[in-house]
Amino acid sequence: MMRALGSALMIFAAPVAAQVPAPPPAPPVAQPAVWNPAAAYITVDQDEPSYRSWYLAAPFRAAHVKSFNDYLVANQVGGIVPTWQLLRTASSWQSCGAQPFEIPPTEAWPHIVQTLRYIHDYVIPALGPVEPVSAYRNPSLNVCAGGAPESAHKAYSAIDMVPLRPITREAMMRTLCGDHSAHGEGYHAGLGFYAFMRFHVDSTKYRRWNMDPAVAAECPPIVHPEDIASVGQPLPSADPLAPMAQPAPVAAAPAIQPERGQPH
Repeated sequence: MMRALGSALMIFAAPVAAQVPAPPPAPPVAQPAVWNPAAAYITVDQDEPSYRSWYLAAPFRAAHVKSFNDYLVANQVGGIVPTWQLLRTASSWQSCGAQPFEIPPTEAWPHIVQTLRYIHDYVIPALGPVEPVSAYRNPSLNVCAGGAPESAHKAYSAIDMVPLRPITREAMMRTLCGDHSAHGEGYHAGLGFYAFMRFHVDSTKYRRWNMDPAVAAECPPIVHPEDIASVGQPLPSADPLAPMAQPAPVAAAPAIQPERGQPH
């Protein structure tokens, strides 16, 4: 009987495992959007792997690219941005039946030197690294892409680029405009702004265009009547891409837009 009583006591004394329901799975953590403003302006066929394929597709290109790179190095502007990015043509190259990359004529090479010097001296120190999305456009491509009749891209004096560090559009404009006001004239630098984070630098003539209203008062346009054929047309004042948050989450880049309607 004592053994039976002890067994009963052990049964009642044994802890009972609580039937606690499993916690619900944690909701997925939202990942911040990747800052990649260049994606709005380049296609998959203008990325680095595609450049390598383009480079290897024609035997003569290796020698021409080497000559161009050697020219940049000799003029102390090599490596400011990757050389292959300086060969990108236009965002609308496909619809225009053009090449995604093109080696400019040798007589045009001197025109890009001063532009790269200005980028080295005043753009990169202010914004950090930049990525060129459009540089040389041959005359036929410039017409098809909606470029200005006297576009500096035809002479290979212009580079359109985007910043690689997160920044708001307004802050980018203020920063670049300040340096352009202080130093641009000495470089004959042109500075223009387009949709999203794309901006233009050339060394054709000191001028400035397409500032958003928020910065135009402190950084007014500098465009004379004789400059109209070489600069872009104003963007709508209510640019839906302008109020972009900084630094994260970053608004998604817009779909690739052709240059048409934004000639420069």
